[in-house]
Amino acid sequence: MNEYMKIAKDLADDNLKTNVGGPFGACVVKDDKIIGKGSNHVISNNDPTAHAEITAIREACKKINSYDLSGCELYTSCYPCPMCLSAIIWANIKKVYYGNTREDAKMIGFRDDDIYNYIKRNEESSKTNELIELKNIDREETIKSFEDFMKKEDKNMY
Repeated sequence: MNEYMKIAKDLADDNLKTNVGGPFGACVVKDDKIIGKGSNHVISNNDPTAHAEITAIREACKKINSYDLSGCELYTSCYPCPMCLSAIIWANIKKVYYGNTREDAKMIGFRDDDIYNYIKRNEESSKTNELIELKNIDREETIKSFEDFMKKEDKNMY
């Protein structure tokens, strides 16, 4: 077994003993060194964003004092959910190794597919659905912040 995937699996297994969150673990690796580790802490932190990948990314960013994890790889015990995939993309991580599949997560009761299906439905239709209602309002005012941002010479894109 790959040494970094073993760490991700061990973190997931530890959660089976502690019940701090679901059976998920992850680590961020740069230059063959772990710079961030995390397991799911949704329950213990009362935080729906405290997934293993997010926790590992947060730790890695603190360790290198940067939001940019270019050149890093992520090892995770399961295919990342849409939120975690977004965080991975925002962090500039270009390679992810995962163990279990989305289907495996669904089999044990995790509802990532609800989100994937929601995204797919909204790509195909402008109608709202039962999961969440999204309404575009007051764009004529909120767009001004974006316009001002584009005019800034010292803008930071993250």
